Amino acid sequence: MAVLAAGCLVGCSSAPAGQGAAASSQSAGGGTYTIWDPYPQYDDSSAWVKLLDTCGTQAGVTIERTGYDTSDLTNKALLAAQQGNAPDVIVVDNPVISTLAEAGVLTTTAENKLDISAISPNLLAAGQSGSDTYGVPIGANTLALYYNKAVLDKAGVEIASITDWASLTAALERVKAAGKKGITFSAIGTEEGSFQFLPWFWGSGARLTKLDSPEGVSAVALWSDWLKKGYAPNSVINNTQTTSWQEFAGGDYAFAENGTWQLANAKQTGFEYGIIPIPGKSGGTAPAPTGGEFVSVPVQKDTARYATSQQLVTCLTSTDNSLATVTTLSYIAPTEAVQARQVTENAELEVWVAAVNAAKGRTSDDLGTKYPKISEPMWGAVQAALSEAKSPQQAMTDAQTAAASAIQ
Repeated sequence: MAVLAAGCLVGCSSAPAGQGAAASSQSAGGGTYTIWDPYPQYDDSSAWVKLLDTCGTQAGVTIERTGYDTSDLTNKALLAAQQGNAPDVIVVDNPVISTLAEAGVLTTTAENKLDISAISPNLLAAGQSGSDTYGVPIGANTLALYYNKAVLDKAGVEIASITDWASLTAALERVKAAGKKGITFSAIGTEEGSFQFLPWFWGSGARLTKLDSPEGVSAVALWSDWLKKGYAPNSVINNTQTTSWQEFAGGDYAFAENGTWQLANAKQTGFEYGIIPIPGKSGGTAPAPTGGEFVSVPVQKDTARYATSQQLVTCLTSTDNSLATVTTLSYIAPTEAVQARQVTENAELEVWVAAVNAAKGRTSDDLGTKYPKISEPMWGAVQAALSEAKSPQQAMTDAQTAAASAIQ
């Protein structure tokens, strides 16, 4: 799913970095263990693949790794499970966990003895279904607001004054009056659009089980009003997160909603920028959706293999290795200890740590595989409202009807 974005937010390509390897049937205590991941952009010389090999060496096994495109990985994992040759370890985009768990592909952390006690509960929730947890988050990214300091200075806007929707909208009004552009984001009719809309939807106090609540309608109305008043461009209807970033990088926009994966690009814009959390409707930090992957152990006929698979996952997610991994993937670590080390090494990450700690999984609230059936009507409603094909109220009413029918 799009960008279920987040799995591909660090830049997935469309071709696998290796042949489609099925899991070895060798017994535990040596031999070859297979690992599948959604990072085909990393070849054998990368820090990621070297870490996999190091963890294999420490466990006394050889690693056979294959990198797949995110959507391809899900399909191959389901097929491999049906054929009884699933990989020993799989790294998947967090919303996919519920799909694989429901299909019986994954073991639980109780079954495979993985320690999840240090993981932030809000990040762990994306890999849970009912009372079961199906993996360990390798890291997380999320959304915040980048701002152009020169544009705000010209408009006389103090960034500290922006604490809620009303103050943000007032700032956009002043920016437009000063001859500059307000805010850009992605509202494209895919999961990517839902990903960007969720901080405003959740920040209103709305819940995904009731799209047409007054709170949910207010979030659509906020974006719709911004377009009508010229505070946001009509291009957001077709913008991906990449194209909206390109608009911001041009230097005329005050704000852009985007993620941790744009930090390197932000340093290349040539203007002074800053980052603030997305504000909730009445203040505070809005919950943004978590992107990032989970490391999980698929079901095996030979259950003796789980002990070594557990060693591999534990190695990949250990404190020392976690720091290296999240740096490579442009993620925020899933534990407080490593987050603290990240901020010590790069103070710019402090706002992202705060955003991640306020974030929530798209499949949280025990939605699991219901989430995609809700997300599609939701992004359709946003598109309808922004294009003025429907009022925000009618768009969300229709979306709720469609979602309720889909999840029955």
